[in-house]
This record gives sequence, structure tokens and C-alpha cells, in this order.
Amino acid sequence: MDSQFIALVATLVVSVHGCRKTELPPISHTMFPEGFIFGAATAAYQVEGGWNADGKGPNIWDNITHERPSFVANNNNGDVAADSYHRYKEDVQLLENIGFQMYRFSVSWARILPNGRINNVNKAGIDYYMNLIDELLAKGIQPMVTIYHWDLPQDLENIGGWTNPEIVTIFEDFADLVFRTYGDKVKWWITINEPYMVTKGYGADSFAPAAYLDLHGIVEYQVGRNLLLAHAKAYRLYQKKYSQQKGKLSMAFTGIFSIPKTDSQEDIAAAERTYQLTFGWFSHPVFVGDYPQEMKNRIEQLSRQEGRNTSRLPPFTQDEIDEIRGSADFYGLNHYSTVFVAEGTDQSSSDPKPSAMSDIGVTTSVDPRWPTGASVWLKVVPQGIRLNVKKICEEYCNPDIIITENGYDDDGSKFTDDPERIYYLETYYAELRQTIYTDGCNLKGHISWSLLDIFEWRDGYTKRFGLVHVDYNNSNRTRTMKKSAYWLKNYIEMHKIYYK
Repeated sequence: MDSQFIALVATLVVSVHGCRKTELPPISHTMFPEGFIFGAATAAYQVEGGWNADGKGPNIWDNITHERPSFVANNNNGDVAADSYHRYKEDVQLLENIGFQMYRFSVSWARILPNGRINNVNKAGIDYYMNLIDELLAKGIQPMVTIYHWDLPQDLENIGGWTNPEIVTIFEDFADLVFRTYGDKVKWWITINEPYMVTKGYGADSFAPAAYLDLHGIVEYQVGRNLLLAHAKAYRLYQKKYSQQKGKLSMAFTGIFSIPKTDSQEDIAAAERTYQLTFGWFSHPVFVGDYPQEMKNRIEQLSRQEGRNTSRLPPFTQDEIDEIRGSADFYGLNHYSTVFVAEGTDQSSSDPKPSAMSDIGVTTSVDPRWPTGASVWLKVVPQGIRLNVKKICEEYCNPDIIITENGYDDDGSKFTDDPERIYYLETYYAELRQTIYTDGCNLKGHISWSLLDIFEWRDGYTKRFGLVHVDYNNSNRTRTMKKSAYWLKNYIEMHKIYYK
């Protein structure tokens, strides 16, 4: 299988077409270039706790875990989580101890605006994030702030959430408040984390709010449209009102990264279609303009076969296309794993109605020799991240790229002994260096998911991505650095010494 990856890499040559190509001085390929950013990440609902503290309102994850406890493994919830709401100074100290230069975290919409709207600002929530930002800056750590990471205020979900076009201006108002409040201190922004995954909370039972389950194949595309418009509104607002802050904005894009199962034309086409209908769904409108043509053609064709008069993919107006196009200053990439795809139909669902997933029209598989994390979907395929970064370079004229999430999970049974995570990081880093030195991609940083063992959505606390162990049986939520954290500390220090 390695030979197949090598062949694929050899054929994926970055096409410049007037685009930039990184020019670097001769240097050992065991090192990232000077100025490369190392960071770690968390998200508000997953780490903070304090679910109703100091005026915070309920969000969709508070609601679903309280109303449907079995929605999450072991009836877990984020009511207390790692208690970072009260222990954020410990977390910042850990970041400094490891040597990270950036911390990506999200603001809880309902902590700042309990009902989701700017007519009710919660000062305690505003102050919490100001204190966190100040603590980071005092340690020389750059904050990267995610404005929306899946925790929509429940009051907004009650009016349809991301299905309601009104959410676009409501999000713009929220972003305005956040930029105005923190923008003098924050220079890196993610508007929306993984919009592709946000759509899976609508028309599917995968994530909160698990709504409109009978409308899959339709509602996901409505949600996706509103997410793109909301992102663009926030970006244009920043350009118009806050450009003097000199920050950089993007989304954190994700999708299904795949390679063809065979070298047949059908499977090669299946891999390209998978990319365009997942990653391209959101990144193509931002970096090129409008949905990928293949996506539009595919859903139009399927819709007609279903007897519909119009496509299930709602179109943008030309003004909307123009507003979305160019609304990112870098490409934020969330990448964990890779799969094989082949032309075909997934038979795992008995529901005859279409869905965003079935629209792709592929079957997925993996190589049984690939190591696996605690999550069955997380296969250790380091070559895949290089191929993904190269694909971005080719598709979008070699933009600046930051890996905004990448990491490995275990089940926590080994406490702080995690050689598998070290192997994952070491091998993925090696491939990322090749994207810079061999492929000429403008890769600027890597943010590990995650700093701590935290609430992992439907898996609760059964899956642990953290570089730092959290004892969830202890009311103090004791933090202990794992071996991977010490390995990474040495790795980052090596770079500091080398470039001193």
C-alpha cells in the first residue's frame, strides 16, 4: 500500500499557474522552517464546564444531554467537563510548560449572549474570555479564537437554528461583538469550525441538535448555505470595521479525505467526487467561488432522477457568490485520517431517501494494516495528510495553510503512557515537512487536538485525544502531562535551539 501512496504523491505535482510556491533555504528536512507555529486546541463545550454558571444560557449540547442522556456514551455530558471555566490558568500554564506558541479555543455563544442575541450581553462571559486571552498573552502565547464550535444557543435552535436564514445576521451581530471586544488582542480567527460536520446535526442523528431527521438530503444543504453566508458576513464585516486590527480569518474546513481503492478511472473519479462534495462543499465557494461544478451537476442529476423540478442544492445569487469568494486569509485544515473509496452505493442504510452522504455515491474501506486509534474511524495514515495539503495547494492557488486540528485518541487505560500518540505525531510531522520542502506548500503551523482529555461529543469521555491526562474521577480534574506532551515539549524546544 505504501507504493500506491508514493505513486499518488509522485503524480500530484503542485501546479503553480501564477500561484506562490514556498522558497526555502537549504535546511535539514528534520526541522520545520523558522517561524513555524506549534499550538494546541480545545472547544468551549468540550472543556469549560460551568454550564449554567454566572449567567450562561443553555446551548444545544446542554439541551440534548439533559433531555436525552443516552445520546452520549455512558450518559456523559459537559456540565463540568475539564472545568476550564474555573481552571483556565492551569491550562495556560500547561501550554507554556509544553512550549506551545498558539492556543486555539472557542467562545461559548451562550456564555456571552445567553439567548444568542446581542440584546442580552452577559458581562461575566465577556470577562471570562478577556481573562483567558490576557493570561495567554502574558505567557507569550497567541490566541486563535473560534467564534462557533457547535454550541448554538438553545433559544436560536428553537427558531430553527442553522436552517433559519435569520441566523446569518444573528451570527454577524455576534461576530461584531466578539471582534469589537477582543480584536485588539486576537489576531487569528476561525469563524466556524467544520461546517461540513455542523450539517450532520441536521437531517441526521450524529450531533446536536439531531433535528429535522426526516429531511435529510435537503436540510443539510440549506444549513450549509446559511453557514457559508454567515461566515462571509462576518469576514466582510471585519474587513469593513476592524481591518485596523490586522487579524487573519478563516474557517476550519474538514471533509472525507480519500484515495482511490484501485487505479481504475471509476475509483479515481470517486475519490475526486468525495473531495469536492465534502471539503469542496465549503472551501470551493470561499477560495474559488460558488459550489464545485461537480457538486452542482451531481445533485442536480440526482434530484431530477428523484422526480424533482429543482435541485436539492439551493443556489447562491451572484451577489452571494461574490461576497463568499475570497473570504479567507488562510486555509484552516482539520485532518485526522484517510480512507479508500470506490465507485458504488453504501448499503449500510435502509432509508431510501437521499442524504448528503449518499449523494457522493461511493463505498469506503481501509487497509487492515493501518494502526487504529480508540475511534474505529481514526486510522493512522500519515501519507494522507501530505496528500490533503497538496490537494489544497493545487485547488486553491497555494494559500497559507494552518493545520487547525490533528491528533490521535486512546481509551485512557494507559493513563500517561501513550507511545501511539507519539508515533502519530512523529509520522504526521514528517509528512508535513515534505509538503513544505518537497511540494512547496505554504504550510505555516500545526495545532494539536487536543491540549486536554475532554468531552468528545457522542463518545463522552470514553475517547481521549489529550496531550494532558484529566482525572474525571477527581473533583479537582487533576491534569497530568502524558509522555506525548514531554516528547512534544522536547520537539518544540529543539526547534527553538536550532533557530536561536
